[in-house]
Amino acid sequence: MSETHTAVLDRIVDGENAILLLEADGDVIDERIVDVETLPEDGRHEGAVFDVTVDEDTLLEASYREAAERERRESARERFDRLSERLSDDDRDEGYSSR
Repeated sequence: MSETHTAVLDRIVDGENAILLLEADGDVIDERIVDVETLPEDGRHEGAVFDVTVDEDTLLEASYREAAERERRESARERFDRLSERLSDDDRDEGYSSR
């Protein structure tokens, strides 16, 4: 029976195998190793987001979601910026200097 998931390209190994992390409700639930050539060409990079249909261990279909990838990157950048600001504020509050 086939299932549809959101998948994120975690990494490409040896230029041939792509490690996809399958998600459900924002949590990683599984991973699949697929031939990188089975993925849409514009999504063959780390962090690419796809809608995938899988059946057992076979990737049946993958659709690249460029807008979803962009949103994830922006969200991660915003979280990082907030954490950086908070750390900078904590350093000043405790009398540390940033050199």
